[in-house]
Amino acid sequence: MNSEFTIAVHSLALLAHIPEHMASSELIAKNVCTNPARIRKIMSILRKNEFVKTKEGIGGGYILACDPNEVTLAEIYRSISNGTLKPHWCSGDPQEACQVSANMHGVMDQIFTEAEMYFTKYLEQITIQTVLDKVRHGCQESSQQ
Repeated sequence: MNSEFTIAVHSLALLAHIPEHMASSELIAKNVCTNPARIRKIMSILRKNEFVKTKEGIGGGYILACDPNEVTLAEIYRSISNGTLKPHWCSGDPQEACQVSANMHGVMDQIFTEAEMYFTKYLEQITIQTVLDKVRHGCQESSQQ
């Protein structure tokens, strides 16, 4: 899996944390600890999927365009990283006489397809608000120590 999914979830949780404010790509990048160009690429996908709205110019940036209680991580995963659980390369060769080599690709393909299905089903139970609540709860626990 690539890190774009994590960056997208982080960015949306940040925007849910500051719901009345526009956030620039620079601000989001600093919070995520990556560069603004990478944020703009991911935010472009989130905008196309109507998770965020944008405003150009001075004071512009990104703002949440969805209800954080309704958007699940599965929706974000499908828009950003669908199909990335499976590696691009698989061992074996379907032309080989050896049954292991000949069939490994198909078996692993099925395993990764099912794993992604279960993973996505799990993510359907988690919303952006769930993530934000966990982040806030973690901050409360840290400040009490």
